[in-house]
Amino acid sequence: MKDDLAEAKRIFRLEGEALRKVGDKLDENFVKAVELLLNCKGRIIITGMGKSGLIGKKIASTFSSTGTPAFFLNAAEAKHGDLGIVTSDDLVIAISYSGTTEEVVSLLPYFKRFGVKVIAITGKLDSPLAKSADVTLDVGVEKEACPLGIVPTSSATATLVMGDALASALLRRRNFKREDFAILHPGGTLGKKLLLRVRDLMHSGYEHPMVNHRVTLKEAIFEMTSKGLGITSVIDDEGKLVGVVTDGDLRRILEKKTEVLELPVSQVMTKNPKTIKEETLAAEALRVMEDFSITALIVVDKENHPYATIHLHDILKAGIA
Repeated sequence: MKDDLAEAKRIFRLEGEALRKVGDKLDENFVKAVELLLNCKGRIIITGMGKSGLIGKKIASTFSSTGTPAFFLNAAEAKHGDLGIVTSDDLVIAISYSGTTEEVVSLLPYFKRFGVKVIAITGKLDSPLAKSADVTLDVGVEKEACPLGIVPTSSATATLVMGDALASALLRRRNFKREDFAILHPGGTLGKKLLLRVRDLMHSGYEHPMVNHRVTLKEAIFEMTSKGLGITSVIDDEGKLVGVVTDGDLRRILEKKTEVLELPVSQVMTKNPKTIKEETLAAEALRVMEDFSITALIVVDKENHPYATIHLHDILKAGIA
């Protein structure tokens, strides 16, 4: 087991060193590559074979998720009809560590014929791929991290990080924001946190429990029970919020008194309850609930008229946590 741990640490150390050295080699070619990507009028097409192809798929996914339309083109399949998806407005990122991968290199004449710009990511600057590309990015490493020195490890990691560096540079140049990322990831946790608002989850209209401050506690309990949210807002004669009655309020009053049903609700309610606006992010509503150890918030308008309720369970059910 100690040998396993030592080997793992060795891999991390060697790949870390390899990344640092590849980073030190970055030059104006990286800037040229970013400019080509920014000026591309079509899509970014990433191609490769084997492990380079797998890395290419991840890079394409990263580009797409950060606002740069991209997809992966299997180099072998491209030669059998899939090249039809490439247009002169597109830009190709060709990945081959050796720079001699036949399936990739054989596509270069086609790209040249139709004026498609090519960015090469390779470890061999004297290779056919490097010499034919418009811009070449060097991911050459001194040695692979694996004990045999032949399995793509350090080189694969360097290629992956080069793709991340390009995507990050594009993200910054395009002023891509967290909100933009959320729009492209509506099903993810971050997307929900940045997109879902109180209005999307609140209970309004008939579903919103509300009673006048003159009613009895019995009537308030009936309203709470019928709406099933464990809370009811209490309004004055002008329809403005003056308090809430919660399950917690009921427990506390029952601990003190036995005859409570005919008490005015105004004697039981919690005054100055926490409220929220419908345009507020649901994630912010959750934070307020957590900070004050409550399970529901009353939604009010500018004049403090309550018209909806948002419950903790609705927020958690939506996947915001």
